[in-house]
Amino acid sequence: MANQVPPAKPAVARPPSLADVAAAAGVSHMTVSRVVNGTGPVGPDTRARVQSAVEKLGYRPNSAARALATGRTGVLGVVALESNLYGPASTLYGIEHAARQSGYSITISSVSRPRRSSIADAVESLRRQAVEGIVVIAPHVTAGAALAAAPSDLPVVAVGGGEAAPVPVISVDQYDGARRVTEHLLALGHRTVWHVAGPEDWLEALDRERGWRETLARHDAPVPRVFRGDWSARSGYEAGRALAGEKGVDAVFAANDQMALGLLRAFAEAGVFAPQHVHVAGFDDVPEAAYYSPPLTTVRQDFIELGRRTFDLLSQRIDGGGDPGVRQLVVPELIVRDSTGPR
Repeated sequence: MANQVPPAKPAVARPPSLADVAAAAGVSHMTVSRVVNGTGPVGPDTRARVQSAVEKLGYRPNSAARALATGRTGVLGVVALESNLYGPASTLYGIEHAARQSGYSITISSVSRPRRSSIADAVESLRRQAVEGIVVIAPHVTAGAALAAAPSDLPVVAVGGGEAAPVPVISVDQYDGARRVTEHLLALGHRTVWHVAGPEDWLEALDRERGWRETLARHDAPVPRVFRGDWSARSGYEAGRALAGEKGVDAVFAANDQMALGLLRAFAEAGVFAPQHVHVAGFDDVPEAAYYSPPLTTVRQDFIELGRRTFDLLSQRIDGGGDPGVRQLVVPELIVRDSTGPR
């Protein structure tokens, strides 16, 4: 039997290389590298030819090689605490959205317990992954204190973290949001406003409680005792059962929408309905808030704007600029719905 020649294997198309781009653009390998990595001066006509060749060939830079050439990895780190809750999860989304819009990716280190050592470990883990900078989502009192141990040679920005944090801080103005919703309830003719607060170890809960308390004081309104929850609808329900037994409760500000939901359920079971008998408002404007029964008056936080400004702050620090003592606040918006409607 005659020897049979095995059929040739089909050629596997290889991805275009830097050399291919250089040949197509009629320039040197080094010129292409300068354009792709932004590491040196290139004339506008030459740059246009290189970019055209990159697009035509579908060239994708090698991230490891680019990192070696530029010292930039294009990766940011995020230390995320309580990322299962609406506020931290939405903050994380806003940061990721802003980073992606600017060509960065993010790597996340989740921390379940807001201890100084666990946050420090998370920061160190991200440092070993060669991130260019780190955002710490720091809603807890202890998280703010832990930022004192942040490395001095790595840019760090905190979302929350309090006034004492030694790094740039950006947050939604929780105090102003509480002021707005409390003044709204007082303007409806109520003698005072009751409050279901969040956990005492959350900076946001403390700022919302302080905004409520000081707004009542400015209007010479009585300050009722605080009912405290843990952000869950269950804790709002328990607070609602207690409030339904109090005399003169006709306006309640819950520190988040989930607790307001539980509150509304407890009131309804007691024959107290919003807005006929009581006005109820929340905080956050979760997607379901407009579909509560009744639709919930609440305070909306702009997490996309929060993410953009967080990314801008971190970018300034990465580039060697920015003030480490800067504090920025994103203004929230009061959303009025049927839960504070006509009685």
